[in-house]
Amino acid sequence: MRIRPAVTADVDAIARFHVESWRHAYRDLAPPAVFDIMTVERRRELWTRLLSSDATPLHHLVAEIDGILVGIGGAGAANHIAYGDRGRISLLYVAPDRHRQGIGSRLMHDLAVWLEGAGHASAALSVVEGNAPAIAFYAKLGGRRAGSYQDAGPVWKSTNLVYAWDDIKDLITATRA
Repeated sequence: MRIRPAVTADVDAIARFHVESWRHAYRDLAPPAVFDIMTVERRRELWTRLLSSDATPLHHLVAEIDGILVGIGGAGAANHIAYGDRGRISLLYVAPDRHRQGIGSRLMHDLAVWLEGAGHASAALSVVEGNAPAIAFYAKLGGRRAGSYQDAGPVWKSTNLVYAWDDIKDLITATRA
C-alpha cells in the first residue's frame, strides 16, 4: 500500500471513490433524497476546489494498492466549536471491500503525524450518529466521546458525535504499523 498527498490529477478518481464510499457508509442512515444529491459531479467540484487552492488549510491523502484508490483522508484546523482547539481529522473513507486491512489505521496515523507537525497537540473528528462501524473503529484507536453537534449541512441535517484524542501522541501510537 502506498499513501501519498492527493493532487489535482486525482480529482476524478477521488470524486468517484468518495461518492461510492459515502453511499456505502450512509446507506442505512441518510435520507433517500440525499443520495440523489450526492453525485460524482458535485464531489468533483468540491475536490477540484479543495485540491486547487494553495490557501486551503487541509491536508488530503490517498491510499493506493497497485495503483487503485482504496482510501482517502483529510486533516486540518478545527472548523466547529465542538472540536475545541484540537486538530481535526476532516474525513476518512476506506473502500468497503478493503475494511479491516489496516488502511484506515495507516491513513489515521499519517494524518495524526501531519497534525502534530502542524502544531496540534490533540485531535478530534466527527462521525454521524448511528455509524456503528466507524464509531467502533475510532473507539478501538482510543478515541473518547467528547461531545456532539447538529450538522446543518447543505442537504442533510445529521447529529455528529465528536471523538477526541487529548494527546495526539496516543493516536499516533495506536495507529503505528
